[in-house]
Amino acid sequence: MPQLVDGRWVKDDVAASEMKSGAFHREPTRFRRWITADGGPVDPALLPPDLAGRTIETLPAEAGRYRLYVAKICPWASRTLIWRALEGLDAAIAITVADPELGDDGWSFLDADGRSRDPAEGIAHLHQLYVIADPTYTGKVSVPVLWDEKTRTIVNNESADIVRMLDGAFDAFAAHPVDLYPVAHRAAIEAWNARIYDTLNNGVYRAGFARSQAAYEAAFDDVFATLDALEAHLSTRRFLVAERPLEADWRLFVTLVRFDAAYYGLFKCNLRRIADYPALSGYLRDLHQWPGVAATVSIDAIKRGYWSIRHLNPTGIVPKGPALDLDGPHGRAALAG
Repeated sequence: MPQLVDGRWVKDDVAASEMKSGAFHREPTRFRRWITADGGPVDPALLPPDLAGRTIETLPAEAGRYRLYVAKICPWASRTLIWRALEGLDAAIAITVADPELGDDGWSFLDADGRSRDPAEGIAHLHQLYVIADPTYTGKVSVPVLWDEKTRTIVNNESADIVRMLDGAFDAFAAHPVDLYPVAHRAAIEAWNARIYDTLNNGVYRAGFARSQAAYEAAFDDVFATLDALEAHLSTRRFLVAERPLEADWRLFVTLVRFDAAYYGLFKCNLRRIADYPALSGYLRDLHQWPGVAATVSIDAIKRGYWSIRHLNPTGIVPKGPALDLDGPHGRAALAG
């Protein structure tokens, strides 16, 4: 994959730059401004550990000022689309959706006739947005991006930060605001987030991008140990923490919904499918059928995007299957929260 070097687009393997002894390590995101309801200081309880104690530049929430740049293939971007849907922020925060396939120019926003689909900046490729924000930027160019149309800069490109902003700061503009990080459940949410991120959300990437047998097998074992533990937990509970889905549930969902279509085959996470887990497959259908969520998911984009990764699938052939039943009965309503 290409990347920016001092604001110049070059063809390089970003994945290779994130390898250490054959194991994949995700490069940290770099734009970490924050939006609060009035532009005041951030509640420290909302900040991730790597931002604790740092001075955070803040901006006020305003309807029509901010735009999300996303790709429906990407689980991290899908988090932000789900939060936008759950909160009812469609009218307040616009989106620009990238093509699912990553080419030599990275994430692109071009119609078949070569015209930009982006009404804000008219960009053809996401790396152009990064250079507007920082003309000397060096590093990978990722989605999601929360863009400030007023000052023409990137507010934040870390999905975990963005969803915390959408969960509260924009309540004045939300059609149906919902608290996905309630104080009473934060400790449990953080515990699930930490385990799910390391061994599953990122674990599938550690398996798929591994360049040594040992690194692959370690990641593979983490993925299925976590899925097995989740299956046991969800066999007696409808959701991970409470009587309704919270932040940890949706962070898990974005990986589960991609698993059988992409990670099972392309990333060699092929011990079991999610369809082979009775509780997890029902839980997946339950969340997919939650109001507003299905519209944020495109299995076609997921398949086209992942199977276009050339060093993993040199032919570029996209499989026709699998047949996924995300709209069938989930049988979960009778379980306790």
